[in-house]
Amino acid sequence: MNTLESSAPIYYRLVKERGDVPAEVRRTAEQIHADLGRVFTLPPLGRPADIHR
Repeated sequence: MNTLESSAPIYYRLVKERGDVPAEVRRTAEQIHADLGRVFTLPPLGRPADIHR
């Protein structure tokens, strides 16, 4: 067990049992963002859109 695992053993045990759900969600969101980017003009991830009213 490395230092990171020993600082959050419950989290790492759950990752081993269930998979890295946050990473899977992130990958899925990035894929959806890329798919939508082919249809719509979207701001880059992590950057708010400029709203002109």
